[in-house]
Amino acid sequence: MNTRRMKSAIAATAVLAVLLSACGGNSNNNSGSSGGSAKAEFNAGLTGVVSPSDKKGGIVKFADESAPDSVDTGDTYYGSQWDMVRLYSRALTMFTVAPGDASKKLVGDLAEGLGTPSDSAKTWTYKIRKGVKFEDGTVITSKDVKYGISRSTDKGIFPDGPTYYDTMLNWPAGYKGPYKTPTMNTDSAISTPDDNTIVFHLKAPFAGFDYLAMTPQTAPVPQKGDQGAKQKQHYISSGPYMFASYSDGKSYTLKRNPNWDPATDPNRKALPDGIDMQMNVDAEDIDNRLISGDVDVALAGTGVTAASQSRVLSDPALKARADNPTLSRLWYTSINPTVPPFDNIECRKAIEYAMDKTSYQTAFGGEFAGGALATTLMPPIVPGYKQFDLYSTPDGKGDLTKAKESLTKCGQPNGFSTNISYRNERPKEKATAEAFQQQLAKIGIKVTPKGFPKKDYFSTYAGNPPYVKKNGLGLVVNGWGADWNDGFGFLSQITDSRVIRDTGGSSNTSVRIPAVDKLLDQAQAETDVAKREAIWSQVDQMVMEQAVIYPGVYAKSLLLRGKNLTNVFVNPQLGMYDYLALGKP
Repeated sequence: MNTRRMKSAIAATAVLAVLLSACGGNSNNNSGSSGGSAKAEFNAGLTGVVSPSDKKGGIVKFADESAPDSVDTGDTYYGSQWDMVRLYSRALTMFTVAPGDASKKLVGDLAEGLGTPSDSAKTWTYKIRKGVKFEDGTVITSKDVKYGISRSTDKGIFPDGPTYYDTMLNWPAGYKGPYKTPTMNTDSAISTPDDNTIVFHLKAPFAGFDYLAMTPQTAPVPQKGDQGAKQKQHYISSGPYMFASYSDGKSYTLKRNPNWDPATDPNRKALPDGIDMQMNVDAEDIDNRLISGDVDVALAGTGVTAASQSRVLSDPALKARADNPTLSRLWYTSINPTVPPFDNIECRKAIEYAMDKTSYQTAFGGEFAGGALATTLMPPIVPGYKQFDLYSTPDGKGDLTKAKESLTKCGQPNGFSTNISYRNERPKEKATAEAFQQQLAKIGIKVTPKGFPKKDYFSTYAGNPPYVKKNGLGLVVNGWGADWNDGFGFLSQITDSRVIRDTGGSSNTSVRIPAVDKLLDQAQAETDVAKREAIWSQVDQMVMEQAVIYPGVYAKSLLLRGKNLTNVFVNPQLGMYDYLALGKP
């Protein structure tokens, strides 16, 4: 996900799960913290549970380098938040809480099980578990789920959430969400025939709808008392924890929800007594506090900083607390054709040829913690990946001769000036921006780095088209991990021009190719897996041919387990530690 999308690897068995779901499969297991016990050593959390325990009590202490885009389930798209919101909200479905391959299975969460498709997978029906309550004791119904999804479509108020429900459901013409069009009948998109049944009506068949149902937007929201954008100040819980305090940009705490009934929730053990979250903490300070035990979890889930990497790897005791997962994530930089002179393809190609990929890799921590040099959008772990390199530089150092030729073709033989954006709280992104600045200066392109707060990076700055154009953000340091691990889950939100909106919030800042939009629609309706995966590689190549994205590295991360935690493991579907499983000794 932009690094908001850090949902990681779902391999071939996930495709099978989609096909079974499309055929009406409707199963559920008690997911718990399954997986074998693992000795506390390097990479132990990739395949097993480190320090397994059922002991309850204690406070798990989190720290974040920034503030979240939002704690509201209708307005969040950072992967770390998708991990976190499951502590205080329940979506219709969820990935199994487990390490390794066991995590690939989707199970019912607020829903009793997976959806039942009909009308060639254009209609999906879910049954809501009975007896689930909000924190105030009110019983949750299907109407609360419908309202939660409906409000999330108002991108003026909730700019940061994904657009799947906005575009895929059969909303009536002119619908603008429940705040602006409160009396409009929306049964053509979502109907609720009774309090425990919700039915989704799609514009076109989509066999993977159970994956959409696991997004936070399906969490129930009570219409009574909803405060819109201010709801984040006290989000109403449907999970085992509820907000005890919230100070925007500083901290929040969660306490046990007295109306959460474990009998209605086979997926959560809810071991800690509470959660303490500290925001806007310096990234290196988080590393130091994580090492010392003063902090239990680095929320962002992107791994330790470059400054801490050598310390962790050279100290046997610290290395034994580390995990190094490979992710379905790409660290990349958008090249915005709305910002002159990048409206000329040859000027964009100059960037593709000139940039030194090895410096990109170094900025993100080297091959070990940064990742492998990338030449495509899709990482090799994503089904449908096809290897190609349109701007070949065998040593990864760039081809300045070809870059200068492109500059001449675009009428800028002596170079030009542009700006590059990055997130202030992410030193790896700042280092990437500086690497572009240093490398492009060799061909006369003057690059000025511009830092912005992570919280509003996409809603207000780098993902806001009017701001991008007005402020000349020709280059945008970006990152994306699959919402779920197939071509649609990886590509749709970063290559479909229809997700771009003038109100901001989209990770797609640069791809506006009508032919790509048509291919995405074609793939969505294609039931043959091989044919569908072939389309994903076509999309990948078409975007690269237009030179609107510079791929940096296929991501890895160096995560460090908190020394005072139990039940620690990497959930591959999240690409980071599974926050739902954690406990205190």
